[in-house]
Amino acid sequence: MAIIRFSDRPFWRHPWDDLEKVRNEMDKMFRGVSAEMPWIPRATVYPALNVSEDEDNIYVRAEIPGVKPEDLDISIEGETLTLKGERQEQTPDKKFSYHRHEIETGRFSRALALPTRIDSEKIEASYRNGIIKITLPKAAEVKPKKIGVSAD
Repeated sequence: MAIIRFSDRPFWRHPWDDLEKVRNEMDKMFRGVSAEMPWIPRATVYPALNVSEDEDNIYVRAEIPGVKPEDLDISIEGETLTLKGERQEQTPDKKFSYHRHEIETGRFSRALALPTRIDSEKIEASYRNGIIKITLPKAAEVKPKKIGVSAD
C-alpha cells in the first residue's frame, strides 16, 4: 500500500474524478468480456453488400443465400435502392431441438443511398448461387463528357 502524505495531495480535486475512473475501468472490463459471450445479441447488417462503379454503371452485389428470387422486392426511389425479402425457415416435418441456430430467418430490408443519379428505366438484376447482382446505369447528365480542344 502506498503512503500518501497530506502535503503530497493536490490542493483541489474534482469530485467526479474517482467516478470517471471507475466508469472507465468498467468499460474496459465489459469490452473484453462481450467478445467471449456469444449469447449477447450483436447488430448485424443483412444482406451484406458490395457496391462498385465504372464510367457507365453502378453495380450492387448482395449475398442472400436461401432466398428465392420471387421472395425479393427491389425498388428505387430517388437515389435510394431498397432490397426487401424474406428467408423462410427450412425445417423437417418432425419436431426437433437445435444444438446451434445461427442462420437467421424472417423478413429483411436494406436501404442504400446511391452515390449518383441513375437511369431507372434500364436497371437490370440477375440472381445466381445466392448472390444478386443489380446493374444501375448512370443517368446521362452525370456521366463524364469528353470535351475536345481545338488549336488556334
